[in-house]
Amino acid sequence: MNERPNPLRWLAYVYGAGLPTRHRGWVLHDVTTRTWQLRHLVRTTVQLLPVGVLLFLLIPGPVYVRALSVLAGAILGYFYSVAYMYESAEHRVAKAGYPVGHAAAVREQADAGNRDAARERYERRWRG
Repeated sequence: MNERPNPLRWLAYVYGAGLPTRHRGWVLHDVTTRTWQLRHLVRTTVQLLPVGVLLFLLIPGPVYVRALSVLAGAILGYFYSVAYMYESAEHRVAKAGYPVGHAAAVREQADAGNRDAARERYERRWRG
């Protein structure tokens, strides 16, 4: 059920395409795993990179002006990407067929389990 998409399907997924039903579990894993925020930033980088390279090559002027222009655009792109990170994750999960809010619920359940385990380790070490 957690079948990983091939590189071309993953690239389409990065740019907003839905994945076939067989990748449904992988999409949920992608936006709920411990490193989901890092994965989101990798997807953002893949989205911004071609645009940044094109702009760098097409903007006339000195190299530093082109580089700083692309950097300013990238900073703005990352800003909005981080601002809407949770909404983007929920949208991806909804496209995979899960109800809206499911990814947040899965992450919250995992966090609660991690908190309980951490509390138990603390109790064992310092209170036991």
